[in-house]
Amino acid sequence: MTDWARNESRRCPDEEGSLPGGGPGRRPVVISRRGSRPPLPTRADPASHGLPAVSRDLFDTWDEGEVLRLAMDQVSAVGPYRAEAGYLGVEGHLVPSPRIGPGHSSAVDRTVRELTGRDGPVTVPGRSWGRALALRGPDGLHGYLVVTSRSRPTEAQHVVLATLVRLTAAALSGAVAHRRRREDALELHRLRRERATLQRRLISLVAEVGYQRAVHVALAEIAASGGGEEAVTSALHELTGLPVLVEDRFGRLRSWTGPGRPDPYPEPDPARREEMLQAVARTGGPVRIKDRLIALVRPHGEVLGLLALVDPRDDADEYTVFALEHAAAYLALALSHLRHLAELELRLRRELVDDLLAGTDQASAYARSEAFGHDLHRTQYVVVVQWPSRAADDAFARTVDRAASAVGMPSLVTGRADHVVLVADGRPQDHALYETLARETGTPDGTIGVSARCDTPDGIPGRYQEALRALEVGRRSRRRYGTTFFDDLGLYRILGPGNEYRELEAFVREWLGQLIDYDGRHRTALVETLSRYFDCGGNYADAAESLAIHRSTLRYRLQRIRELSDHDLTNVEDRLNLQVATRVWKIMLGGPG
Repeated sequence: MTDWARNESRRCPDEEGSLPGGGPGRRPVVISRRGSRPPLPTRADPASHGLPAVSRDLFDTWDEGEVLRLAMDQVSAVGPYRAEAGYLGVEGHLVPSPRIGPGHSSAVDRTVRELTGRDGPVTVPGRSWGRALALRGPDGLHGYLVVTSRSRPTEAQHVVLATLVRLTAAALSGAVAHRRRREDALELHRLRRERATLQRRLISLVAEVGYQRAVHVALAEIAASGGGEEAVTSALHELTGLPVLVEDRFGRLRSWTGPGRPDPYPEPDPARREEMLQAVARTGGPVRIKDRLIALVRPHGEVLGLLALVDPRDDADEYTVFALEHAAAYLALALSHLRHLAELELRLRRELVDDLLAGTDQASAYARSEAFGHDLHRTQYVVVVQWPSRAADDAFARTVDRAASAVGMPSLVTGRADHVVLVADGRPQDHALYETLARETGTPDGTIGVSARCDTPDGIPGRYQEALRALEVGRRSRRRYGTTFFDDLGLYRILGPGNEYRELEAFVREWLGQLIDYDGRHRTALVETLSRYFDCGGNYADAAESLAIHRSTLRYRLQRIRELSDHDLTNVEDRLNLQVATRVWKIMLGGPG
């Protein structure tokens, strides 16, 4: 219904009764899907007497073009009007009706298109009044009717025209719905015929050459061409007609061929995943779990992943199982070979990283890194990863390598006695690698140290020592787990890892020992007060606010600190040593307790 038609209908009160529908066997006239009917024109207007017949004609056809043509023909019958043009909405575009009035012009066409679904005035030479009336239904714009008149229509003529527009819009809505139902039915019929054709083709293939031979031929062609997972899933989909997928050991999707791929792919639950793999492994062959028929990809008894068919209607027969088993066996060999190549590349990468950490020829380092696709010409950072719950073996090194790739950190990786080392291209994000590894390992008790930037390979040994220092400071800090950057160590950059921490403890005892003991005996917070006072730059107001105490209380505590420690806060040397001692006490020795 158009905005103009709605406004015009409100200007004339409804009369009793309704627009008549057809006789027996005809569909009833439905003016609005919301249940409301347009107001009838007044009985005094003779043009309204023909509307019931017009309504029957409009609703007796399912053709949208015919509905528009009938409406244009009836425009002159409902008042001093002339139909200048009509438009139908086709796939989001307005297509003009072949029946064009004498006043149709490119200006009218442009005006209609600029209205974008609204009613609006149009100008036609020789006609004093003109409107473009939108034909809208519940599901959007169906077209336009362009109407003009030599003189301004009366109110009654407006109402009759508004009723015709509403009838036309409702008839178009019905025609569009009918067309869409018919298109859906035709598409369903086409899909059923296509499926039947594919099934007959597959049956014919099995009958002629044998299904098993077809499977062997398909896998042999993949092997000859060096095809991988994508080739296997494509061939298996063609053989079975079912969607095929490959997942890795951890449930991540590696390949999918066929319809119905979930987007995004569901994240697996590690515990349930492990239970499912063990259950399938105990069976020894393909196992149905819910809507999937699953076979393990397991060379030499080690599970590398799984190959599955999505079969919600349980259509799989013995031929399908045969194809799945042989495809899984081929995929096991292919993935085993790829894994062997990956392990060889990993060993070569580790040798390169070991040489870089020990110091090596720069030209050789550049050439070897380029062979692995790693650009040592760019800024590098050395990253050290330690997870007490995980041994720094090959498996953990691969886990760290995967996590680094997942957070967009291209790296060369190697293992040491109790930690893994990465030479990373670009500065790592603050905590992305740690958070990813915490999810992978299932435990947050890990520490990561990151060096300062390194612009040439010959600087990597020194940066390795910086990363170790950052790792050690982070491990001994109050928050033992997370990522520590060497650039953020401040004073502690001058401290090396090792036995120096015993000297730090002695230093803290020398300057803060009496205060620490007093706090322990009396449950006070004098050391914390002194630390906050220094952190706030000696500002009484800021320090008091930080401690949530009154300034007079702060002054009393500082006086008590002077008395107990026998140190003068106004003395530059005493002040420096006390500030360093409080910082070491808080960050490296764990603070209170």
